[in-house]
Amino acid sequence: MTKTTPSYEIPAEMRDFAEKSVEQAKKAFDGFLGAASKAVAAADSQASTAQSSSREMAERAMGYAEKNVTAAFDLAQRLVHAKDVQEVVHIQTEFVKSQVTALQEQMTEFGTTVQATARKAADSAKATVEGAADEIRKAATAKRK
Repeated sequence: MTKTTPSYEIPAEMRDFAEKSVEQAKKAFDGFLGAASKAVAAADSQASTAQSSSREMAERAMGYAEKNVTAAFDLAQRLVHAKDVQEVVHIQTEFVKSQVTALQEQMTEFGTTVQATARKAADSAKATVEGAADEIRKAATAKRK
């Protein structure tokens, strides 16, 4: 007795509907991304040196978000064109593996950026404190004379 796995075909109408839905969602996301980019640019116009580090991190986070959402839309497009459940499972498995790798890389990069930003902030604070200490020393020396 041969056991066969039934093939569940996904109707073309369902795939067409899903494809249209994915396209609409992608257009909406692109609009959101444009608005978010403008918001980041507006915040930058008022930024100081300390805020530039925050801007860099925000841009990096936006870049990560854009890549991750683009990957999700690519997944949705591939799923829409899947012929059967086995192909859906295969596509989803590939996606999960690639996203885990991508997220690990992103977190490593982000951690490096956070460390560099903290180092810059600490160096800036140290320079400010040392400058203030020098001014206090100069003022104390001048007062003694």
